[in-house]
Amino acid sequence: MASTEYYSSPAVCAPTEKDLTKLSDELNLKCTSEEIKSIAAQFKNVSSSYQRLSQIPEPSLPVKYHRVPGHRPNVDDNPYNAWSWKCDIQGSNVGKLVGKKIGIKDNIAVAGIPMMNGSKILEGYTPQLDATVVTRILDAGGRIVGKTVCEDLCTGACSFTSSTGPVRNPADETRNVGGSSSGSAALIAGNKIDMALGGDQGGSIRVPASWSGIVGLKPTYGLIPYTGAMSLEITLDHLGPMAANVYDCALLLEVLAGYDEGRDPRQPRDLKVKPYTSLLEMGIQGKKIGLLQEGFSMCTQRDVADIVERAAMSLVKVGATVEYVSVPLHLDSCAIWTGVRLGAYNNMILGNGNGYNWKGYYATSLQEAFYRGRTTRPYDYSKTVKLFCLIGEYMYKMYGNKFYAKGQNLSRVLTHAYDKVLEEYDVLILPTTPHTASKLPPGDCSVAGYFETILPVGKLTQSFNVTGHPVISIPAGNSKQLPVGMSIVGRHFDEATVLQVARSFEKIGGEDI
Repeated sequence: MASTEYYSSPAVCAPTEKDLTKLSDELNLKCTSEEIKSIAAQFKNVSSSYQRLSQIPEPSLPVKYHRVPGHRPNVDDNPYNAWSWKCDIQGSNVGKLVGKKIGIKDNIAVAGIPMMNGSKILEGYTPQLDATVVTRILDAGGRIVGKTVCEDLCTGACSFTSSTGPVRNPADETRNVGGSSSGSAALIAGNKIDMALGGDQGGSIRVPASWSGIVGLKPTYGLIPYTGAMSLEITLDHLGPMAANVYDCALLLEVLAGYDEGRDPRQPRDLKVKPYTSLLEMGIQGKKIGLLQEGFSMCTQRDVADIVERAAMSLVKVGATVEYVSVPLHLDSCAIWTGVRLGAYNNMILGNGNGYNWKGYYATSLQEAFYRGRTTRPYDYSKTVKLFCLIGEYMYKMYGNKFYAKGQNLSRVLTHAYDKVLEEYDVLILPTTPHTASKLPPGDCSVAGYFETILPVGKLTQSFNVTGHPVISIPAGNSKQLPVGMSIVGRHFDEATVLQVARSFEKIGGEDI
């Protein structure tokens, strides 16, 4: 039988000559009418490729375990307003995480479970794929019991920007729990789950860990796959474990990093290494610890610095050497991060949550859902995202990518500055946040007051998103019954030492002021 080509709905709408003339004027191309006619004709050749591309089935991430859709919990079933969605997905009946109840930050795809990333823009979107980290958790026997609230598009370091409402701090429900992994931290601190996934582009695991009194680890850049999570800025994106204690944090890290019977996934198959949990009790006798002077100087609440200093100095009791060190460029790290973060406007907003120019799996359904949302309802962005969009667009139009490029160039200088000190010291220590948890703003707060609460929070955490060093925040003590976090920074891919120091301090315990 002869092959017949039948009509197919066009994948793209061909531009008219009027459309192209308008674009030419906007781009100042000054195309002649003859050029416009020829370009319109040439588009037919291009569109045939788009037509064929749309017809070819694309690969997807695997979905291996049964689940039901679940539900958005009512007020009585939603402690701290920290659940975005409740579900129950049981993984394998064997593995390291059997018996563990786990929450997933709502910027990470779980097939069949609605995903909002804290924003009305994505309302109604349900992914049909499991992020790689979700599959690893389920393969290890974990039980996923829900999606945890995160701040609007992960752009807030405080816990009141999500479209589902403020997340309250279990330590004091009138206060912030921190963001953007706000729901994950609150549910762990309130003993509702055992552990959770967080995401971190400027402190979004560590800030809520600090303010809620739990453990949160931002791993070395690239150690844990980001595949299936909504991106903010590709070079800043990290996923990591959050838990009530160091052991559980290390256990979840093993699973997320893909460690199999002690094998380091970055090394050849025949090279065996011990998993993190087996290294925790080795102690830190002889370790050299540097207290980052510039980090302590940036605290706006003096007793926060004092509590962390006392906590760090207590490690002398278990055989460590502790002394102050200086990295002067740390004082400029916020400026460098701010330059790099400009890339998030092009990556997340214009790139629809996946960006461009990187090799890997692109969640096309997520891109399509976000594009439709942002082009039809941009007024539904939070104030934080509106600030982010206006500054991003202005800087792009007026200065191109000048400041982004300079931020990226200086990120290498900043990385080298920390690496130089870490040649002599095993870890660095500094406070996680400059102050304890702030009050949730009242319903009638001014816009200026809204921004004043959010913007200064991440100034002690942002630098290590730029440089990619592993950092854990652990409870160092309390200031007037509010938790204070201590950050422990290690060499790239040396999470083991970071965890050993954290565990050694955990056994000593912190002091309250």
